[in-house]
Amino acid sequence: MSLLDKLERRFGWCAIPNLTMLLTCAQATGFALIWAKLTTWDNMALVMSEVAEGQVWRLGTFLFLPATMSPIWLFFALYLFYLMGSTLEAHWGEFRYNLFLAIAYLATVAAACVAPHEPATNVYLGGSVFLAFAYLFPNFELLIFFILPVKIKWLALLQWIGYFLSFTMGDWMQKAMVLAAVSNFLLFFGKDIFRGARDGKRRMEWNARHLAKRDKPFHNCAICGANERTHPKMDFRYCTKCSGSYEYCAEHLPTHEHVVKQTAAAPAAGGEEADVQA
Repeated sequence: MSLLDKLERRFGWCAIPNLTMLLTCAQATGFALIWAKLTTWDNMALVMSEVAEGQVWRLGTFLFLPATMSPIWLFFALYLFYLMGSTLEAHWGEFRYNLFLAIAYLATVAAACVAPHEPATNVYLGGSVFLAFAYLFPNFELLIFFILPVKIKWLALLQWIGYFLSFTMGDWMQKAMVLAAVSNFLLFFGKDIFRGARDGKRRMEWNARHLAKRDKPFHNCAICGANERTHPKMDFRYCTKCSGSYEYCAEHLPTHEHVVKQTAAAPAAGGEEADVQA
């Protein structure tokens, strides 16, 4: 029984059902509150220095921040998040999906401590859901602008490239947020990725050996090394007078010296046989 199975048996009762729907509604509510000017984006963002001064609500309100303030783009963003999140929830079950998002949440809070005066959002949390969905369902197609079908694995590749650039070229806050986005992904899929890479290496080595064996000439002259590829019109024959499987081309078959195995009179290592030319 795996660790996840043990955790699910013990703590499965505390999993929140339909968590994707709750987060989707939370972001829609956050958009409405900001649009109605009942609050501001800055008041909802996770700023650890403000949390330390008593604004503990930021630990929850940053989950309400919308990905964009454009109503049209927000609709598509929430639709995709709900589609991917609910699919993961159905695939894993409520507890594992809750655990996946809980790790992303805690990692985001920890990353916000790196630069306590900088605001942190839920963008990277949504990014981890996207990467997990793309890993499990790589051939799922999205219609870009309702016209161009693109498999989600290619979009995930672009996101990985973006994360790499942010991690290598960004400030410490960006580095920490990227690590927060991929931490739960690596915890859930790191073992499978390592195993797949190892099996892929073995498969490549086997294919290389198989191709090398296929490319090896079938006929080969023991004297000049000619084969059916270098001399496609040449005839090759085995010599019946040679001791062993010695093959010769038509030119060297009648002229070669026969190989005869003889037992040495005083063998140096217990009577080993030696090849001599007769």
